[in-house]
Amino acid sequence: MPGGNLRVRSPASSSWEAVQSRTFTKWVNARLSERTLSPLDDICTDFADGTALIQLLEIIGDASLGRFNRAPRMRIQKVENVNTALDFIRARKISLTNIGAEDIVDANRKLILGMIWIIILRFTIEDISEEGLSAMDGLLLWCQRKTAPYKNVRVRDFSHSWQSGLAFCALIHRHRPDLLDYHALDPRDARGNTARAFDVAERHLGIPRLLDVEDVCDAAKPDERSVMTYVAQYFHAFASLSKAETAGRRLAKFADVAQAAFDMQHDYEQRVRALIAAVRAQQDAWADAPAATAFAAARAQSQAFDAYKASTKRSWTHEKIELDALLGDIQVKRVTYNLAPFAPRAGLAPRDLDAAWAQLAAAEVRHRKAVNQSIRQSRDALQRRYGAEANAIQRVLNGIAHALAALSGDLDAQLATVTALIADTRPLDAALARLAQLEQLCAEANIDEHDYTVYAVADLAYDAEMTTKALQKKI
Repeated sequence: MPGGNLRVRSPASSSWEAVQSRTFTKWVNARLSERTLSPLDDICTDFADGTALIQLLEIIGDASLGRFNRAPRMRIQKVENVNTALDFIRARKISLTNIGAEDIVDANRKLILGMIWIIILRFTIEDISEEGLSAMDGLLLWCQRKTAPYKNVRVRDFSHSWQSGLAFCALIHRHRPDLLDYHALDPRDARGNTARAFDVAERHLGIPRLLDVEDVCDAAKPDERSVMTYVAQYFHAFASLSKAETAGRRLAKFADVAQAAFDMQHDYEQRVRALIAAVRAQQDAWADAPAATAFAAARAQSQAFDAYKASTKRSWTHEKIELDALLGDIQVKRVTYNLAPFAPRAGLAPRDLDAAWAQLAAAEVRHRKAVNQSIRQSRDALQRRYGAEANAIQRVLNGIAHALAALSGDLDAQLATVTALIADTRPLDAALARLAQLEQLCAEANIDEHDYTVYAVADLAYDAEMTTKALQKKI
């Protein structure tokens, strides 16, 4: 059969969704290749995390979308990326209806294809103009005018009119007759004509092969949006602009690029300045903080440092990584448009940020060491207080015991001595209460054994009780 072997596809693969998925994926890959980005397998699934969609919009919109999650793992990060892309689209006054970030994250094929079609219309077809007609009508009129002189070609739509392949060949021959001999084509060989046009357009005109031959020749009705997307590439490849128009558009584009680069540079310097200031303020706060003498205060400082490492430091680390990426994007943009490399102002260069980061690391070590030393010293001081209080109580009890053992003389003298000893026991209740509080503080400080005494609260309380009873018996 002319045009090669016939490939049989399942009904699902020949549906309009399947054709649009392939065509639009190829169109997206052609745009991504402008920055040597990795191609996608299927936009309906590969747009799910938002990164490829943002990259596409940055290319076709020639602007930076700012910070985004470059390696999202969690669903919320993917939704944030997609919302960034959708906000950019809406900021360009492009109307999107019935589609949200969740639809893209969940790979809703119909809604994603509809969104990409709107993007193609805005950035590829909308600027086409022919005799007062614009966009789709203008493109159709352009095709009709260019193919009017050719036999067996009658372009009335972007579907059946292209199934013979002759319309594609006519467009090529009209602008580059050296690339193919239209009059030698066989009108009956639809597949051969289509394949030849696709091959010539790709190899000699740089027009990406967005369609498969089967999408045009074997379909009952070729998908209009897919055909229109492909034919628009011919218009842009062949459309001639006057030198004045070309120069004007280049100047406008350069101005836009320069403004975008300036905005990115300003954003970079502002964020570096803020990050360095925050890092230095934290170091000053640690340096000015008084050394904790109580264990509770030392422990609070330790917990505050742990919280800083888990939140503030991580957010700073993320910001630093984002700033490195932003600087790289700025330099790439400037090199792409032959602009001098960006040199941040004094104190805001990468080496300044790296120096501040190294100083922060050293300050973290010093602060952690100081906090740990405060904890050790406060624990030792707590043990000393407990030991002093416990030993003092034991000395009082020992003194009373010795006095009791030494009682002698007449009864009045003994009674006077016992009465005085009973008075000596009265402060013991308050002393034992204080010792119990100190024992609780020791438990909170994880002090299981004491270095400065062998007496426990329970033992001393028992001794005091027994001593009091012994004195009562003497009365």
